[in-house]
Amino acid sequence: MHEVLLQADGLCTFYGSSQALFEVGIVVPSRGAVAVLGRNGAGKTTLLKTLAGDLAPARGAIRFNGANITRTPTELRVRNGIGHVPQEQAVFSALTVKENLLIGKMADASGQSRIDDVVGLFPRLGERLGQKAGTLSGGERKMLAIGRALLGKPYLLMLDEPTEGVWHGVVEEIALRLTELAREIAVLLVEQHVELALRVSHYCYVMERGHIALEGPTEQVKRDPKLVRLLAP
Repeated sequence: MHEVLLQADGLCTFYGSSQALFEVGIVVPSRGAVAVLGRNGAGKTTLLKTLAGDLAPARGAIRFNGANITRTPTELRVRNGIGHVPQEQAVFSALTVKENLLIGKMADASGQSRIDDVVGLFPRLGERLGQKAGTLSGGERKMLAIGRALLGKPYLLMLDEPTEGVWHGVVEEIALRLTELAREIAVLLVEQHVELALRVSHYCYVMERGHIALEGPTEQVKRDPKLVRLLAP
C-alpha cells in the first residue's frame, strides 16, 4: 500500500433535509485503484461529488496530499490535482475532440505534448481529433472525458460509471487503460460493472443507504458472502 493521498472521515452530506451520506470514511493511496460499489441510490455519486467539492458536507473532513480541503472550492481542488469525470455528459458535443482536449488543458506550452500523451493512451481519439464530440460513440465520449481530465495531470482521478452504456469491446479497452493509469496515479472508481471494478481495483468499499457496509482488499471483499447481498437488486 502506498502512502495516503486522500482521506475522508465522518462525511455527512445532505440534499436539502434528506441525508445521503452517514459518517462515511474512505482512504485512497497515492497509487493504485480503489473501487466504490453499491446499488443505485447507495450514495456512490454523492460521495464523489462531495470529494470533488460539488457538494459540501455538513460534517466530516477531507484531507488531500496532507491539506484539509473540506471547504476548498472545486476549481482549486482541480488545480491541486483532483480530476473528476462525472457520470453525466462530460464533453462539449458541438466542439471537436481536439477542442475538448484543449479546453481540458487551456493549451499552455505543454498543451500539445499532453494531448499527444492522451492520444497515446486512447488511440481512437487520435483518429477523431477533427470530429465533433457529439458524433462519437458512447465509449469514445467516455474516453474523451477521461482524456480531458488527465490533461490537468491529476494525482487522483475520480470516475463515476466510466463504462455505463459502453459497448463490451470498448469496456475492455477502458479497463486496460485504467489498470495502466493506476500504476502511476490514484484512481477512485465508481462502477456498476462489478467484475471490471473488482479486476481493476486493489481495495474496495461497498456502500448501502449512504453508509460503508463492507470494505477491505479487493480479494478479501470478493470472497465475502455479504457482497452478493449488498449488490443484489
